[in-house]
Amino acid sequence: MKGDPMNRDNSKTEELPAAGHQVIAAAEKFGVRHLFTLSGAHIFPLYDGCEKRPNAPELVDTRSEQTAGFAAEATARLTRTPGFVAATAGPGVTNLLTPVTSAFFNGAPVVAIGGRSPDFRWGLGALQELDQPPLFASVTKSANTAHDSAHVGRLTEEAFSTALSPHQGPTFLDIPMDVLFTPAPQSPEQLAQITLPTADLSQLDAALDLIRKAERPIFIAGGDIWQNRAEEIFVSFIEAVRIPVIVNGMARGILAPSNPLLVTPARSHALKNADLVIVAGTPLDFRLAYGDFGDAHVIFITDDPQASLQVKATRITGDLPELINTLSGQLTVPVGADTWRMDLAERSAQIRAGNHELMNTHGELIHPAEIYGALIPRLTESTITIGDGGDFVSFAGKFIEPDRPGRWLDPGPFGALGTAMGYTLAAGKAFPGDPLVVLLGDGAAGFSLMDVDSLVRHNVPATIVIGNNAGWGLERHPMRFLYGYDVLADLEPSRYDQVVSALGGAGEVITDVTRLGPALDRAMNSGVPYVVNVMTDPEVAYPRTTTGI
Repeated sequence: MKGDPMNRDNSKTEELPAAGHQVIAAAEKFGVRHLFTLSGAHIFPLYDGCEKRPNAPELVDTRSEQTAGFAAEATARLTRTPGFVAATAGPGVTNLLTPVTSAFFNGAPVVAIGGRSPDFRWGLGALQELDQPPLFASVTKSANTAHDSAHVGRLTEEAFSTALSPHQGPTFLDIPMDVLFTPAPQSPEQLAQITLPTADLSQLDAALDLIRKAERPIFIAGGDIWQNRAEEIFVSFIEAVRIPVIVNGMARGILAPSNPLLVTPARSHALKNADLVIVAGTPLDFRLAYGDFGDAHVIFITDDPQASLQVKATRITGDLPELINTLSGQLTVPVGADTWRMDLAERSAQIRAGNHELMNTHGELIHPAEIYGALIPRLTESTITIGDGGDFVSFAGKFIEPDRPGRWLDPGPFGALGTAMGYTLAAGKAFPGDPLVVLLGDGAAGFSLMDVDSLVRHNVPATIVIGNNAGWGLERHPMRFLYGYDVLADLEPSRYDQVVSALGGAGEVITDVTRLGPALDRAMNSGVPYVVNVMTDPEVAYPRTTTGI
């Protein structure tokens, strides 16, 4: 059923909507509420479907495809429903490559639809003719082209089901312009199903034996526990076995900061002294010393049988909720020494006290920690905190401990800058009325600040705190360490607050920390995107313990 989109002679096919409506119908079946995009002619039938179908996703447009892609990623991670993004052919699609890669690293189920030059002109040099799926093949679970309008709906549903099947991740489907515009029938039935991974419990008994014998166990909980809706099972399991927990990524908030089993502040001491490290829902990558914890045994619980294969570990693979439920059924009493639990809880309390002192120690220039001293008391249980930056956001990760899961969003292990406005747009659309706080480095601001325009147009208020040290701090200090000098690390102490005001938001600059609290209050009550542009000490470096190498 391929054809020229300008051919409207067949009255029977004219009665059918364009194949683009099949794409939207597929999204409806998987509960999609928003389609993030930037208008382009190659994908007009998608917009027509959204405008004409009563249960279609809401169209949310941005000023760059990259922001749209990051919004789709954030939707997937915050709501645990598929993120949905569409981009026009050529540069529109290539602009999605970074956010799709970020979604791949974060295990976020995103479906990216790309426009494509028409099949009937292929090879003749049509506008933006590019074979796009190969660009995405290494950073998606599937990357395909729909060449037949009759198959567009099925292929789109398969893209959604593949993205949502653990281990979750993004998929890409491009559709030639003539195919997308061609009328085609739709199927009311769901054509593709989510599949769960096959469990491999061959090492379960060995893992149970290690856990029962451990004196100093530690459990590292990763974001996939949240993504796979296993957090309640996990908390029940931890309360039964009383194993101290370190959290990362979207798992932040699974245990409340007041829970003595949450010992993330004492992470370094715990990992150096544990005799058993259990890792679930996150790869054993550079953030976890590549799974090398000295003499400690390692148990790796994952829904991805290909993850971290080079690490020596006792592996349990399968559907994460089922795996944790299996452990819960076998382990019902506390394991490990009480002295170990008490030691980690006490160390965590001491570190939190030290952090509080640092956040409330004032010098001549504003230390980044002082910003968090003013900010943290103003965060609520429902606040969604979004980080986009280097050193400034690293301080946020050190100081901020959410009260509940799904309220913290950072770029994750891919480390992309420019995520903030897309993440914020998604959070505002998914959770209207919940407070949004964006922590933005001044370097990162250069990547996406123009999309404050999108926040304004879509009525998404946010408090945007910029840690402005007039430079690339994450590069400045390591280069000085290696070479004794730095180059290409300086930026202007720019008035980003004025930029945001020009785009329809508001803001102010802060050079005196005593003015910071009232400024944050004004931002949080403004009802618009409001920048608090804080000039910080450029000589302060975050005390980093990992390099990513």
